[in-house]
Amino acid sequence: MQDSQSAGPMPASRRRFFAGAAAVGAAATAVAVLPKIVDAPSAVAAAPALKPPPEKGGGYSLSEHVKHYYRTTSA
Repeated sequence: MQDSQSAGPMPASRRRFFAGAAAVGAAATAVAVLPKIVDAPSAVAAAPALKPPPEKGGGYSLSEHVKHYYRTTSA
């Protein structure tokens, strides 16, 4: 009889393959995102200052992206 727990190398399995692929994908994502997180404070400081909100509410303004929306829905 053969022993099911042989001392040789373990055969490849789909489960191990996908677990390894997930680990590599997570590591690649972390490496890609990490520099952006480190530089984030300087990006926030470089952002333009926003206008203060209106005192009596009603913060609607007809900006360029709102005008674009109206042009796309008028057809």
